[in-house]
Amino acid sequence: LQILTGLFLAMHYTSDTMTAFSSVTHICRDVNYGWIIRYMHANGASMFFICLFIHVGRGLYYGSYTFLETW
Repeated sequence: LQILTGLFLAMHYTSDTMTAFSSVTHICRDVNYGWIIRYMHANGASMFFICLFIHVGRGLYYGSYTFLETW
């Protein structure tokens, strides 16, 4: 999800400091379904970090750091 939406967003985004905000506005207003691609990309990143924190928290809760064979 992140790779596909990131590629679609990168096709229309410009990183120049003068036109960066207008390119985001262009993506949301002028590109077909650009607003949903942008929000899917943002929500996918948030979901990734939530899963990452759950994974690390689970390892800390169950004490996986004590398994020396893993390290």
